[in-house]
Amino acid sequence: MDALLIIGFGDVARRAVPELVALFAPVRALVRTAEAASDISARGVQAVVADLDRPDSLAVLAGLADCVLHLAPPDPAGARDERTRALVDALSARAMVSHGHAPIRRLQRLVYVSTTGVYGDCAGAWVDETRAVNPQTDRARRRVDAERVLLDWGARTGVSVSILRAPGIYAADRLPLERLARGTPALRAEDDVYTSHIHADDLAHACVAALLRGAPGRVYNVADDSGMKMGEYFDLVADRAGLAHPPRVARAEAAQRLSAVALSFMSESRRVVNRRMKEELGVALRYPTVREGVPLSVAPAGAAVARRR
Repeated sequence: MDALLIIGFGDVARRAVPELVALFAPVRALVRTAEAASDISARGVQAVVADLDRPDSLAVLAGLADCVLHLAPPDPAGARDERTRALVDALSARAMVSHGHAPIRRLQRLVYVSTTGVYGDCAGAWVDETRAVNPQTDRARRRVDAERVLLDWGARTGVSVSILRAPGIYAADRLPLERLARGTPALRAEDDVYTSHIHADDLAHACVAALLRGAPGRVYNVADDSGMKMGEYFDLVADRAGLAHPPRVARAEAAQRLSAVALSFMSESRRVVNRRMKEELGVALRYPTVREGVPLSVAPAGAAVARRR
């Protein structure tokens, strides 16, 4: 069986592990410290201690895997993703570190999870993978940079690189409950933006599908079938959690009351076409829309339950 290396062992990787350990052997994951290795080993995954922010620690990755699932976030600042550059350099290096009795592997495939934020503001249009990227924030520019670095590297080396562009990831434990409990406002309908979503379980399954069936140099939008405005999503979560709907305000008032980061998410409107994901990767969504994915009853997670309006 092919050996798999996971870069970025967070929530989505953990959700994918049951499928991955049935398909790959061994499955390894990058962790920063030996202390973080215990949780990984309990899941049947071997820990590799190294740090993307310390390129000198990454030599151990050379010749370690046939396939790589890259889920690590980019650098926290700037317009370049130096972490992905460091990863590519390490994977490209000649294996100089012994892996015990394990064979030296020749990397064949890499799947990278990016974001639909690379499209920028599309004025509510339906967006497929043929649309040119137009990043309007540094966090999106870092993702575009990572995509280009990986696709160029794949074209040069023959490694099959597939890109998954995901929108807002949600799950029962990844909902805007604290925001709703605080009464943070949302935009009024005439100013509101369209936003797309994907359940964390469906994204995890799409990662596995891309490792098996992703085409070289191919980009896939990984989103559900929802075509919903942001305020509608907040209202849905509030209803399921027994919280008040957020107050609706005009964009000018939102600019005075919300952080720059929150406003940036309210400045881009798009709906994501997922046909390529379904037809080429064969992904059948467990949660076709957020109406199926957001639980019918959500605990407010310790937040004070606001009285319904």
